[in-house]
Amino acid sequence: MPFRLSLSALACACLLAGAASAQSINAGDREAKTSKPFTAREVASFDTPWAIAFLPDGSLLVTEKPGRIFLVTQNGRKTQVDNVPKVAASGQNGLLDIAVAPGFTSNRQVYVTYVEPGQGGSGLALARATLTASDTKASLDDLKVIWRQEPKGSGGQPGGIIAFDPAGTHLFLSSGDRMRPATAQDPDQALGKILRFNLDGSVPADNPQAKAGGARALTWSMGHRNPYGLAFAPDGKLWEHEMGPRGGDELNLIEPDKNYGWPEVSNGDNYSGSKIPRHSTRPEFAAPPLYWNPVIAPAGLTFYNGTMFPQWRGSALIGGLVATSLVRVTFDGKGGADEADRWEMEARIRDVAVAPNGAVWVIEDDSPGRLLRLTPRGTN
Repeated sequence: MPFRLSLSALACACLLAGAASAQSINAGDREAKTSKPFTAREVASFDTPWAIAFLPDGSLLVTEKPGRIFLVTQNGRKTQVDNVPKVAASGQNGLLDIAVAPGFTSNRQVYVTYVEPGQGGSGLALARATLTASDTKASLDDLKVIWRQEPKGSGGQPGGIIAFDPAGTHLFLSSGDRMRPATAQDPDQALGKILRFNLDGSVPADNPQAKAGGARALTWSMGHRNPYGLAFAPDGKLWEHEMGPRGGDELNLIEPDKNYGWPEVSNGDNYSGSKIPRHSTRPEFAAPPLYWNPVIAPAGLTFYNGTMFPQWRGSALIGGLVATSLVRVTFDGKGGADEADRWEMEARIRDVAVAPNGAVWVIEDDSPGRLLRLTPRGTN
């Protein structure tokens, strides 16, 4: 696959020549296309929306960072959901992800993540509830926090993305470093990690360190900075993206018990200008198959396996906040990835999801932030 390398990426590529496991490329110099293979139609708008999730009937759940959830029909009718937990909403923190349980058709359960207030500051929380809905009302009933970050503290970069494995038996959760980089390498803190749970929040017996207790028992991988994308590909592989510091946004193939290096290595540098060693200098850390420099500020990650855009099947779709774009990434089946397309959306794209009929929906990070339905050109 052809690609262009900046000078910094070219130097890195030379260092990595001959290393079969190091296939990182710099996609940051790609230019967004203004000609799009889709038409975007506004369906509704929200106050700083953060996440969207589809129910089996095609309706959506949309979270707003200040602390509201809406049940939304395909034609844009909104019903505010009651009994949403109190959130600590400021800066990057607030109400975050929402995900529909694998057994939703029988149990009506959903999962939400949010930054909750508490003694000593705030912390990421994962809760499960039953969604009750009628034509005029909706609520989260029997809400229970099944995991929370302890101890609480300060900082943004909470992570908070939920993904279910293909079998629907385990829940994966991204936990950011809360702007405390050293926590990502501290095995006794859940920050800067990908965590793996049973659906009730308990520790799976086959986790890498299940018998260790505490944060170690839940840790699937570590060394992450600000992970705002987590999803399983159609082939069953788990992928994650995270924002780098000053450069070096990453797309990572997540494997159990691996360390992805933050803050010891990065393809970006500190905001102060001080240098961070590159992945090539520390081969014990897993390197990203794809990184962006300059950054795109990735947010939202889904894999396309629908019929409306058959040419996208197997691709990942990623929202770009700084890049104000929708990005499509392709995979070679051997752990490699490449940016295939970048479409200018003229707004910060916070999340992306695929509807049951194969349409792609995105939501803007703004107030108001529009919910947009993307369909192939020439269709309604």
